[in-house]
Amino acid sequence: MKKYSYLLFIVVALMFSACSKKDKKSQNTQETKQEQQAKATNKQTNTITLKSVDGKDIVITKTEKGFKFSDSKDKIVLVSFFATWCPPCKAEIPHLNNLQEKYKDKLKIIGILIESGKSSDEVKRFINSFAINYTIANSPANMDFADAVGGVKNIPFMLMYDKKGDYVTHYLGAIPEEMIDSDIQQALKR
Repeated sequence: MKKYSYLLFIVVALMFSACSKKDKKSQNTQETKQEQQAKATNKQTNTITLKSVDGKDIVITKTEKGFKFSDSKDKIVLVSFFATWCPPCKAEIPHLNNLQEKYKDKLKIIGILIESGKSSDEVKRFINSFAINYTIANSPANMDFADAVGGVKNIPFMLMYDKKGDYVTHYLGAIPEEMIDSDIQQALKR
């Protein structure tokens, strides 16, 4: 019985922990001059343009109190920084799927992949294997956005913004679905 209790403790501890980016080194990729110029232009205008796996642009504009997302007018936005190799990131996917389904017209979840060098085909296979029903961004600008929010050192890391783009809250590690759901309900009242 003690072995079972000890094993249960370890499993629960892993579920509520976060992965460190140091767990797996990302591949360095050389930026083209066009990408460097685009970054310089974006920093001047306080915008970052991410590319979703399905090819759509997600234009993010810095505001005084948070960020506005071009394709999320009048919706709460939940941004989830993740990696495909991170066990707690994988564990939160069913909860994010449930929340996206529950709040279809009121919530936009955007998964921000923080692994460089992953092809869209690899990411699409990951999306299909977990039946992800929310937007996933896979672009070089993902790390620019991670820097813009203050840096992402551990994952999963989520940020919530209200309909106006104002910061609501953040989460580090695997978080119970009910807690996120409660925060979404509070943000809808704003």
